[in-house]
Amino acid sequence: MSSSDIFIGETIGTAILILLGGGVCAAVTLKASKARNAGWLAIAFGWGFAVMTAVYISGPLSGAHLNPAVTVALAIKDSDWSNVPTYFAGQLLGAMIGAALVWVTYYGQFQAHLTDHEIVGGPGAQATSAKAVEAQEKGAGPVLGVFSTGPEIRNVVQNLATEIIGTVVLILAVLTQGLNDKGNGLGILGGLITAFVVVSIGLSLGGPTGYAINPARDLGPRIVHALLPLPNKGGSDWAYAWIPVVGPLVGGAIAAGIYNVAFA
Repeated sequence: MSSSDIFIGETIGTAILILLGGGVCAAVTLKASKARNAGWLAIAFGWGFAVMTAVYISGPLSGAHLNPAVTVALAIKDSDWSNVPTYFAGQLLGAMIGAALVWVTYYGQFQAHLTDHEIVGGPGAQATSAKAVEAQEKGAGPVLGVFSTGPEIRNVVQNLATEIIGTVVLILAVLTQGLNDKGNGLGILGGLITAFVVVSIGLSLGGPTGYAINPARDLGPRIVHALLPLPNKGGSDWAYAWIPVVGPLVGGAIAAGIYNVAFA
């Protein structure tokens, strides 16, 4: 694969991943969305199908890493770091594009949600409204969860461990079941297997932190949240932002080590 194929494939694939994954979060979260309050099951399956779609679209070009943790794990497995910067660049750019497309798709819903006093507080809001109180927090604004992850309980050790554990499961599944014949990315059957693994991680391990398990998936949309002209959007929670970046990278490295010792 050429550098241009890798960059284009990862940009397109990660954009599709975030468009569909962030899209289901927007659908479940935002006021005036037909899918509002559809719940965690919808989010878990939405992200799983997002992975599957993105893998099938980008696989022929780049091998469909779509995740810096996957890229790091494959670099460790193969002892080849030459294309890592290209993969990282495509993944981050694609994640930002995908997040911006979610905003375009749900533009009216974002406006309605973020101007509702019961959501963002202000005149007319109930003093005890949980949503209004949440919106007034300095760290995370009321729609940040559409773009990136955040913990239900802030505990650095637990939050970091949760992201590491979830990513180890994901990367071990990719390395043992998901690779194409060349071993440099996800294959056709591997894309389907990985999609269901992502659903399983979401249902079983996603509750504490929202299961980023992908640094680009969290960082790119968080940057977009900080840049978009969203009314009353609140903070982007940069104090937490390092955890869904470092945790998955550490998890990917650990999984690669386990694979090299136990399976290679």
